[in-house]
Amino acid sequence: MSSSQGNDSPRAGGAARGIVTKVPGAGVALSLLLAINLFNYIDRFVLAATEPDIRETLLLAADPDDPNVKAKMGLLSTAFMVSYMLTAPVFGFLAERMSRWLLIAIGVTLWSLASGASGLAGSFGALLLTRCLVGIGEGAYGPVAPTVLSDFYPLAQRGRVLSLFYVAIPVGSALGFVLGGKVARLDPAAESWRWAFYLVVVPGLLLGLWSVLMREPQQGGADRLGESRRATMKDYLILLRTRSYVLNTLGMTAMTFALGALAYWMPAYLKEHEVPPLFGVEPVPLFGLITALAGLLATLAGGFAGDALRERMPGSYFVVSGAGLCLGVPCALLFLVVPFPTAWLLIFLAEFFVFFNTGPSNTILANVTHPAMRATGFALNILVIHILGDAASPFLIGVIADQSSLDVGFVVVSAVMFLGGILWLFGAPYLERDTAAAPHRLEG
Repeated sequence: MSSSQGNDSPRAGGAARGIVTKVPGAGVALSLLLAINLFNYIDRFVLAATEPDIRETLLLAADPDDPNVKAKMGLLSTAFMVSYMLTAPVFGFLAERMSRWLLIAIGVTLWSLASGASGLAGSFGALLLTRCLVGIGEGAYGPVAPTVLSDFYPLAQRGRVLSLFYVAIPVGSALGFVLGGKVARLDPAAESWRWAFYLVVVPGLLLGLWSVLMREPQQGGADRLGESRRATMKDYLILLRTRSYVLNTLGMTAMTFALGALAYWMPAYLKEHEVPPLFGVEPVPLFGLITALAGLLATLAGGFAGDALRERMPGSYFVVSGAGLCLGVPCALLFLVVPFPTAWLLIFLAEFFVFFNTGPSNTILANVTHPAMRATGFALNILVIHILGDAASPFLIGVIADQSSLDVGFVVVSAVMFLGGILWLFGAPYLERDTAAAPHRLEG
């Protein structure tokens, strides 16, 4: 293994053979953060699954002829993302100066209570406000959790560990679709969709309490750096000069734009095209199950592939991410013209290739930033990928759908996916150098 990759010690080499570590509490921390991330994405996608029912209750009941109804519903996701991405840098800055577990506990508690309040919303404006509060809560968690794991696990393991952590994205998203879809169908006349939001409150509060009891890991402990000075505002400009960081953020932005639009509007697409049940399973819950399976397999496979190829291909995390997203483009286009039930296979493949980058792309972020500025690095990434990605895409695709159709909107999404794949491939030549330089960024 090249010494420039920072893993020539016996400890790092041994860690590379399996997901084990000598840092105390690593397994417990991974389990807790995985559980929190799971409920994080359940909450996000309950909204997408119940969107048609919320639209009927809070908008169409008041104005059945509203021509902009889908654009307004898209604003719910946009409002969440705007509050999330704007508060993430604040909490990322705080995470480098105070207990990260305390910040996580605050975030989980806030978004759990705000999610319950979403179910109580009696108007579209009230629901918009509660989704903003959910975003603030998640802003306290999103940039902090992966930095905690990075301080528990050494560089050679991070692809696999972060892949396990981000398995919560597809699985939680799927559970959100399934939970939201099934609860909303229990009694639509009685607005049973509200209970989908109530059900996540108690588990979230318990996870927040557990977070308060956790012990803070040493910053940079898994990187064997010892104590390091605190990053200054001038130091943060290093991120903008790190090509791997910039290209990875741009690739993630394109992927996030695509994934946010597809996830939010797929239930509406299935309903509008009157897709029949398959093997007795309704389309929206079936989409959730497909998302869970494709995302679970791809997220794990992508992380292990990135780690496995790393010694032979220094830019492996970029190559795995870029190739996966490019392969997803033809699948995303073909499902628009291939009839169901065959189209379900193409949806599975498109989601598999989109999720393939999850572990590798986040591993790039962790590996090319110094531990003292890692939380800010993740926070800045969150700001960019969401402000240009899924904060905008549900609204923009909703506008396109109002003017044309969701089919046309999904063609636009496919073009953005291809752009993201190319940007990731461009980043491969820079990764080895930037990874080797990261631990020395704040020296002197």
